[in-house]
Amino acid sequence: MHGEYKVPGGKLVVVDVEAAGGVLRDVRVAGDFFLEPDEALDAVNHALEGAPADTDAAGLAARIEAALPAGTVMYGLTAEGVAIAVRRALAHATDWTDYDWQLIHESPQSPALHMALDEVLTAQVAAGRRPPTLRVWEWGAPAVIIGSFQSLRNEVDAEGAGRHGIEVVRRISGGGAMFVEPGNTITYSLSVPESLVHGLSFQDSYAYLDDWVLGALGDMGIHAWYQPLNDIATDQGKIAGAAQKRIVGPGGGPGAVLHHVTMSYDIDADKMVEVLRIGREKLSDKGTKSARKRVDPLRRQTGLPREAVIDRMIESFGARYGLTRGKITAEELERAEELARTKFTSPQWTARVP
Repeated sequence: MHGEYKVPGGKLVVVDVEAAGGVLRDVRVAGDFFLEPDEALDAVNHALEGAPADTDAAGLAARIEAALPAGTVMYGLTAEGVAIAVRRALAHATDWTDYDWQLIHESPQSPALHMALDEVLTAQVAAGRRPPTLRVWEWGAPAVIIGSFQSLRNEVDAEGAGRHGIEVVRRISGGGAMFVEPGNTITYSLSVPESLVHGLSFQDSYAYLDDWVLGALGDMGIHAWYQPLNDIATDQGKIAGAAQKRIVGPGGGPGAVLHHVTMSYDIDADKMVEVLRIGREKLSDKGTKSARKRVDPLRRQTGLPREAVIDRMIESFGARYGLTRGKITAEELERAEELARTKFTSPQWTARVP
């Protein structure tokens, strides 16, 4: 069995392993990481050899750490990264390059339709009727998008939203509220087979699915990193937030993961604080006293037009994994429009957590 895992901010770890008699056999760890001394690699392999095949990643990492020679130096590699690669091998996880990725980047659409398209396209991937898809959004109107489990009245100032003509919609994923305006926001969705994140914890799947965009930002001169659980940050502040939703496949079989990210290209901070109720507790755990300081827009950090930032992101993804331009089918659009009408614009859904 073969498993691969790129350590967030680090290097690729490759593990080939067999499972026989309920234990790991013939373990071979490789990759483009740096490790000193040389015998540390043998220590890693020996630590994993004979381990119960059902040992979780934390348990495998503990075995590795206990076996490392004194003074071992790892660069681009962690014991947890090796353990995750083992779990991915045992789970027969797939890799990004195993798929023919499709790009969808169409004309502006309403906030409610964007919510519906996420649900429809990810369900199509789960059913095997659509290839893994990168969808770049274009916003047809300003909006506040609240997480699936957030309280409407606690997150949104209804008077402020009404005054500024801002629509409020609820998405199917968890996480926090987003304030978006056309031209000021970059949003994308990944709809991927569940097998792509096999062997990863929920938290690790965020880092794994965000890694490509960190590389794209790096190519634009921005040193960005994943900040658990679901933020992308730089030394200038947060620039993006992610959220996920798992969708079960037909008959309860293997499904798909929706991973979507909203990035602040530019932001009207005064308007944002009039529309969102950002509580003191949320601000305090981010180490800042002002909502205006929580997000640092990409416009200032890159000096590039929004369209150029998007183009570079798409180019970076395609260079890594391949990408073919596609489109939303007539059937998918029809289903999404129905959901936008019956679910995502309905008071029952939007205010399901009052």
